[in-house]
Amino acid sequence: MDQLLSFNHYSRYLEVSRPESYTWNSMSLTDLITTLQLSIGPVILISGVGLILLSMTNRLGRVIDRARLLSQDLNGASDNDRKRIIAELKILSRRAKLSRAGIAMAVLSLLLASLLIISLFLGTVLQIGISAFIVALFILCMISLVFSLFLFLYDINLSLKALWLEIPPEGRSVNKTGAGAK
Repeated sequence: MDQLLSFNHYSRYLEVSRPESYTWNSMSLTDLITTLQLSIGPVILISGVGLILLSMTNRLGRVIDRARLLSQDLNGASDNDRKRIIAELKILSRRAKLSRAGIAMAVLSLLLASLLIISLFLGTVLQIGISAFIVALFILCMISLVFSLFLFLYDINLSLKALWLEIPPEGRSVNKTGAGAK
């Protein structure tokens, strides 16, 4: 098992057996420094995912604000405008659900990264072999982050779809010089 996880040269510090008299007070400074070094990666991950989460929550707020405005416009709209508004509201509803799922996956990634840091310290302090658990936490953290980013990208594509509903067909195509097609 140790050889399977040896890709991380720090994992040996989590698997070291200590005498039964080993306590928190007798933990060496070297063990503590190594554990702190191991936790830097997940801490940076938490910062990065936090910024992504900020962007996602801002996008969700914009979706909600836009849906409220369109709902108000729906009351006095003509039949043509009513169809366009309803189509856009459907897209906004899908975007809100995607944003919520993306935010949930980003939060899950943050929670798993936090558990990863806690596990690193507990493994060092309590001298328990939890390398496989730490690897599993990291993989799950990355998977949830990847899903979150895919949902974020899909939300961006849906926002463009809603934009095309607002722009008249003659204004949608752009030639190579950047001028609108006629």
